[in-house]
Amino acid sequence: MDNQQQNNYKSQTAELLLKLKAIKLNPSDPFIWASGWKSPIYCDNRILLSDPNSRNIIANYFTEIIKYKYDDVEVIAGVATGAIGIGMLVAQKLNLPFIYVRPEAKKHGRKNQIEGKISENQKIVVIEDLISTGKSSLSAVKALRESNLEILGMIAIFTYGLNVSMENFQKNKINLDTLSNYNELINKAIDIKYISEKDSETLKKWNEDPENWS
Repeated sequence: MDNQQQNNYKSQTAELLLKLKAIKLNPSDPFIWASGWKSPIYCDNRILLSDPNSRNIIANYFTEIIKYKYDDVEVIAGVATGAIGIGMLVAQKLNLPFIYVRPEAKKHGRKNQIEGKISENQKIVVIEDLISTGKSSLSAVKALRESNLEILGMIAIFTYGLNVSMENFQKNKINLDTLSNYNELINKAIDIKYISEKDSETLKKWNEDPENWS
């Protein structure tokens, strides 16, 4: 997989997310995240699942990356709940077992955090829909490692590219690939006239310090 092919993924995924309104940009009327942060961007990649053609394109991108980078993968794991749907599609295309990881163990029944059949030392690729700070994604990785599974890497649809997330992944020694990212999204949004150059400056400032942006 050459750089041109990777750049195509990034550009095409960004355009697809914008056109489906899975990602919305609104610098003049920011969204409020659950954390309380004000943000000019909101991402809900689950909207992809409602469009058969788009979800197939995204699943194919995941599949091609996994075949290229992780040809020894044995199980695909999705992070609940956002990556269960797309993760299952990827596992189906690769003809591999699928499992998913809850944010925490259930309080009843078998009290599982990992749902599905696993065996120790299996090689896992983790599928995620969105990377913000990386904490929830890495919580899933922790649960998998505690079950003596080998994590080859994680692939996500989109990342905000926040410094804190990059630090968290490096600290936990996890290889992260994403189909697209924040900078690519902003460039594509300008290209298709979704936003103005002035808006792009506001969006870039948010990305530099999201916690204190207003």
